[in-house]
Amino acid sequence: MSLSIIIPVKNEEDIIVETLHQLEISWLTNIDHEILIIDDNSDDKTFKLVDKFVSHKIKVNLIKNKGKDLGAAIITGIENSSKLNVAIYMSDMSDSLEDLKQYYDFINSNDQIDAVFGSRFISGSKVNNYPKLKLFLNRIANNIIKIIFFSKYNDFTNAFKIYKKKSLVKLFPLVSENFNIFLELSLKIECRKLNYKIIPISWNGRKHGQSKFKIKEIGSKYIFTMLYCLLEKILLKK
Repeated sequence: MSLSIIIPVKNEEDIIVETLHQLEISWLTNIDHEILIIDDNSDDKTFKLVDKFVSHKIKVNLIKNKGKDLGAAIITGIENSSKLNVAIYMSDMSDSLEDLKQYYDFINSNDQIDAVFGSRFISGSKVNNYPKLKLFLNRIANNIIKIIFFSKYNDFTNAFKIYKKKSLVKLFPLVSENFNIFLELSLKIECRKLNYKIIPISWNGRKHGQSKFKIKEIGSKYIFTMLYCLLEKILLKK
């Protein structure tokens, strides 16, 4: 089995080299893999640092975002991925590489599973250094989505997930421009009745750089994505 890891980056010069070094000493060196660094028009040294990075242990491909913003970066990553499974991993290392190993092992052990979704808010999960306002709004938003879509899942906005590539392409076209791309991917798995497994994960707030998530800017985009996917769900029932 094999794995493509999509890592979108924008102005991550403070953390990207450390992230790559952590990947170098991880379990990834034992499997067929590729790491797709999708640069979303960084105006710092991120692109140069990745371009100069040399490793004999991990396979790193640096790709310029073909569009603008995070949504286009994820789509660019999916379109350029060549392995059987595709994971999205954020460059700030807020998610655990050991949790990624759990994802990979589970999706490869079950032919009926299209995706593995991590949740930061179920028994066995751990969350550290989550800003209180963001956490409060996160729980409200995710519980509203859970109710509207009659779902068992409670962390739709979480980026960190793994998909079978053949299942992921069934979700196209993708229309989201920013962080709402992760909501769109999750809801389309739900609406199109693909199979997914939920497992507890650990999450740690970033230690370097600045988060690109802006509540005021993203809120309306989440609402659009939710309504778009709800319409799709209704139409698919007919």
